[in-house]
Order: sequence, then structure tokens, then C-alpha cells
Amino acid sequence: MFERTALPDGPRVITVPLPGARSVSIAAYVRAGSRQESPDETGVAHFLEHLTFKGTAAYPSTRALSEAIEGVGGSFNAATDRETTVYWARVPKREAGRATAVLGELICRPALDAAEIDREREVIVEEIRGYLDDPAEHCQILFQRAMFGAGPLGREICGEEADVRALPAGAIRAFWASAYRPANTVVAVAGDLAHEAAVELIEGAFGTGNGALGRFEGAPALPAGERILTARRAITQAQLCLGVPALPRDHPDTWALAVLNAILGDGMSSRLFLSLVDRDALAYDVGSGIVEYADAGALQVTAGVDPARVGRTIDAIIAELRRLRDETVPVDELAKAKAYLAGGLELRMEETRHLASWGGGQEALHERVLTLDEALAAVDAVTDTDVARLAGRLFRNEALRLSVVAPTRSLRGLDRHLRLAA
Repeated sequence: MFERTALPDGPRVITVPLPGARSVSIAAYVRAGSRQESPDETGVAHFLEHLTFKGTAAYPSTRALSEAIEGVGGSFNAATDRETTVYWARVPKREAGRATAVLGELICRPALDAAEIDREREVIVEEIRGYLDDPAEHCQILFQRAMFGAGPLGREICGEEADVRALPAGAIRAFWASAYRPANTVVAVAGDLAHEAAVELIEGAFGTGNGALGRFEGAPALPAGERILTARRAITQAQLCLGVPALPRDHPDTWALAVLNAILGDGMSSRLFLSLVDRDALAYDVGSGIVEYADAGALQVTAGVDPARVGRTIDAIIAELRRLRDETVPVDELAKAKAYLAGGLELRMEETRHLASWGGGQEALHERVLTLDEALAAVDAVTDTDVARLAGRLFRNEALRLSVVAPTRSLRGLDRHLRLAA
């Protein structure tokens, strides 16, 4: 399903073939994110990601970069996470060399111009304000702090407005010099392109070079923040996020957690959707998701509800957690959840962008790449006993954390709802 080459003092190259595909997707993972930041450089990883798009040695402006990809019908972007920063591009197969060259420029040869740094501060400040103005985003920010505390895993990846305004240009350049090295990069290519051809393109575009990758502090004992965090907003739909600590990446129960999450809140056939939306009409949208890092993780439920129904919604979510903990999942429901996961994996494997993310993300974060067949076998191996054992471990009263963004009247008495019976 894939081939791998580690270039000497250069990127690791993963190719995932998709014969007959007319597009090629390339995902370049820099193995550094906000978790590598020291307290006095909060927001630097995200700031740097923005800044690389302001110009490079070969493409001196944002316009030149965008025209290089969009001018052939392609698309590209980047995203900063806590442990990686990913740059990706999707282009017609014949333009694979162009896309590789652009990504190599963004990562290895950004201009980092002083005037652009000052201008981009204002752009990022507006991005932060946008997140805080969005009740759902604000609720997520609060939940991360409630679950992971005030450290690197709990603070917002962008930083706060004051962090961005105070960040020295020298700190941005120093972060790039240490972290954005070819040898600290994984580049995955998906499409109808031979491995040898991809390696040649990447070697030419990224070159070689190593650097000192900053270490990150270990995750705190979870949950690490306050049990309930709230924000008062005069809005017509309250947002809530409720969750528990879960599993670190590569834990033996990773696939059991995926199945548990599918049963709980992933999709319209999940328990949360069927009970809160279809049966009780408490919410328009509800779902659950998994957050995982090298040494920590969380399982969280999100919902948007009428402010007058926040308490009822928390009770309903707690009831579903309790049911998963105390009752064995029926055989047919377990089979449906596993089929949902397996089918979703298979369908996504027809998209070059997902294939590139699959190969590059696993190599960058897991140090290995599962084939589709290996993943399907892991899903199939999960039993009702595995799900019950994991639910019993995760769903404990003292583990619960909650964030709510709502009008003041909806924030009273939340603690009495946040209870899992013994």
C-alpha cells in the first residue's frame, strides 16, 4: 500500500499509490507544533505557519505562491497542531513537480520579512478574535483548558492577543531555524506517481539539513483544569462540551476507543444523535470525538442547544455515558459501529488528499504506517468486552470536565448535573 524512503539528512518520503488517479496530493509534516513552544514564545508555531505564505525565495509574495498552485486548478493550505504543522497541496497529476517545489519553498526557504511579520500580527489577532466570537470555538477553547490545564496542551494554539503582539521577530526566525529542517519533515505523496519519481522531486525541493528539535514537557495528570469552565454570552443557542481523559496515541486500546466513540456519538446512527436529536429534540447537532497526543488524550461530546435546556442536555449525555459503562453493547449495534468505521476508512482511501494525510500523519506521529488491511483487521478485532472494559475505565465521576458558553441564567447549578452515579 505504501513505500518509504528516508533521505540522508533529509525528509522521510512516503508514497501511497492510487493507480488511475488524475490528482496528486502532497502532505508535508513538520514535526513541530505549539507543544514545543516555551512560555515566552506562545503562538510562535502558528505565527510561523502564517508567515511562510507571505513569500519565499522563489515566490516573493502571497500572490506568487497562490498563483503557482491555483493557476493550474490546484489548492493548498496549512494547519498548525500541537505536535505537528502540516502543509498540503492537491494538483493535477502533471503538476506534481510544481506542488512539491512550492511546499519545499514554504518550509525550507520562507522570507520571514520583518515588515510582513508586523502586518501579520494584525491578521492573527483578528483570527483569535474570530474564535472567541464564535460560541462553539470558544467552548472548545475552554474545554481544552479544563481538561489539559494551563500548559501547552491546554492553551489555544494561536495564543492570546497579547502573546501575538509581544512575540519578537527573532523568536519566530529561531523557531523556524531549529524546527523547520528537511530532516525533521515527513512528506507523503498520494496518486498515480512512482515512488522513485516522488523521491527525486522531494529531494530536489527540500534538500538536506538537520536541526535541534525542541523537547516538550510531559502531559500533566488528567484532568488538569477546573471541573467546569463557563463564559457568559447573550446568545440564542448555548454551546457545551463535556468529556473525560482518554488514551494517548498508540495505546493498545486505540481501536476499541474508536469503536466506542462510533457507538456514542460519531454519525447519525450513534446513541447521542438518536437520543438527543431524533428522540428528545434537545439539539440540532450533537457528536463526540477523540483528541490524542503522544502521552495524553480525551474523549469529548459537543452540542448546541436551547439555553433553557443545558441542564437537561447534560443529563442526557451523562445517561448515555452511564449506559455504555454499565450495559454490554448489543451484538448488532457493535457490528454496525465497526462496519461504519471500516466503511469510512475504505471510502476515504479513494481520495488522494486523505491518502497523503493517512501516510504522512502516521509516519510523522506514529513512526510507522498501517496498511488499510491492518486497520480493518484492528477494527474487526474489537469485542464488546473491550468496549465495556474501556468505558468502565474512562467514565468516572471525578474524570468529568465541562465547558459551557451560554447566557448567565443557563450557567447556574451546572455542578448538580455533572454526576455519574456509582
